[in-house]
Amino acid sequence: MSARGSSPHLPDVAAISFPALAAAVEELGLPLYRARQIRRWIDARGATSFAEMTDLPKALREQLQTRVRLFTPDIIRENTAPDGTRKFLLELEDGLTVECVLIPDKDRLTLCLSTQVGCPVNCSFCLTGRMGLVRNLATAEIVGQVRSVRARTPRRISNIVLMGMGEPLLNFENTADALRRLTDPMGFGFSSRRITLSTAGIIPGIERLGREGPHVNLAVSLNATTDELRTRLIPINRKWPIGRLLAALRAYPLPPRRRITIEYVLLGGENDTDEDARRLAALLKGLRCKVNLIPFNPFPESSHRTPDRRRVECFQRILTEKRYSAFIRESRGKEIRAACGQLWAEEKKSGAS
Repeated sequence: MSARGSSPHLPDVAAISFPALAAAVEELGLPLYRARQIRRWIDARGATSFAEMTDLPKALREQLQTRVRLFTPDIIRENTAPDGTRKFLLELEDGLTVECVLIPDKDRLTLCLSTQVGCPVNCSFCLTGRMGLVRNLATAEIVGQVRSVRARTPRRISNIVLMGMGEPLLNFENTADALRRLTDPMGFGFSSRRITLSTAGIIPGIERLGREGPHVNLAVSLNATTDELRTRLIPINRKWPIGRLLAALRAYPLPPRRRITIEYVLLGGENDTDEDARRLAALLKGLRCKVNLIPFNPFPESSHRTPDRRRVECFQRILTEKRYSAFIRESRGKEIRAACGQLWAEEKKSGAS
């Protein structure tokens, strides 16, 4: 539920930084721990109204109601796939929408978050890119997806992946702030080891993330072994070609016992030959990494096709023989267009299916 009864001109307490929240509490003549309580209610406990914050004095809750508001994105549509994957359409305060996806597994429950409305990168194998960039998501809108979905599931969300709509490193400030919120022990409390940021290869963003953190897991969408093909698939390759990208990854300050994930979307007859697999193995030599092979997930009007299973397994076998950890990432939620590359937020029809 969102706090739509509050004036939109009041600052959103879920959006302001902790120092700003602490300063606001101090102005009211209250101790710092009250600010920590408020942040804990919002991030750790998922409060959607000040009335829920029962360990705050009633007078303070009434003051908050008149000075700030608490906005939570509304889930206006939910779809569930036969494999249990759930896709949510969330409406933001300005009426725009984004999608996020909850993916259940035996030992984990992963939430895939969006960082932009649309995406400017325009990868040819991704439906979201056809929207173009509408705008960046604010920090509160990124973490607000967690708050909204968490209220819909009794099971604890264990992992976060920034692999939904948008390119996280082209919204660096807000994405980094969101990651700090997500890993804050007094807030959401996720371990950095359980969060993965996926990028199409924005080299300045990768370098900045390495310098400044937060040091979450890094995944990079490579998808080709020649610049000619990668430029056709991912136009930003003209600016940041494969050689420069791999050099940046080799220089990236990986925490101990962590590896970069190389994501490789397999497109039938385009990048899935034995020679492609051998070139990929050569390109990745010396890089501490693992490889996720992702058979293409089709969408209307796409010219790409999904390779057959034998071709995918052959590609994997060549990488394994070259001593790489290579995994076939089984697509989840294809029936509801919740799989990799299938997100598109447009309709605002309420209901669930």
